[in-house]
Amino acid sequence: MHSLFLFLETVNYPILIGFLVSSLALAISPGPDNIFVLTQSISNGTKSGLATVFGLVSGCLVHTTLLAFGVSEIIKRSDALFFAIKLFGALYLLYLAYQVYRSDASILLDKENKPTKTPVKLFWTGFTMNVLNPKVTIFFLAFFPGFLFSEELNTVIQFYILGLLFMLSALIVFGAIAVLAGKISKYLTRHNKAGLYLKWVQIVVFVGIAIYLFLSDK
Repeated sequence: MHSLFLFLETVNYPILIGFLVSSLALAISPGPDNIFVLTQSISNGTKSGLATVFGLVSGCLVHTTLLAFGVSEIIKRSDALFFAIKLFGALYLLYLAYQVYRSDASILLDKENKPTKTPVKLFWTGFTMNVLNPKVTIFFLAFFPGFLFSEELNTVIQFYILGLLFMLSALIVFGAIAVLAGKISKYLTRHNKAGLYLKWVQIVVFVGIAIYLFLSDK
């Protein structure tokens, strides 16, 4: 119990809260994962949508593991290399913001997509979609290092805590999308500017995190 209190005293809570808020904002922003969850839920029901959600979220654990053991070693060995990672992260997030700016703001839903996959198969579909996407690993590399929240706690443990918080954020948002798929679909159909608003939310989040990463200390 005493060691738990010592751990809690070393945590920089504003950094953790900022990470959680950023993760929730990114999960809400339209992208291939949440759109895939939405279409699966509309076409096959909430159970199928939730199976897809759990698959997608579980895949994040693989990327977190790769990041935790790779980057933690770099942080131990060289301040210069860590600065390079931080700079890469900021530039990559600005690049993502630019890509979103250039993209179409409309959200297209394929309601005719009706695969006959079971929930188990949809889970593995979501899992493999996430694990085999190298962009997720690159994004984690860009996003996580600037949010290390304790000078005392082992960096591997910190990366896993951040990974679990990111997974929790995705689970909450994607799960809500799966459960409320019908209402969300109707809202997007009636409000054609919703995609534009969400597009600019994503741009602001990416730019904001990029600035934070560049200004943050090790």
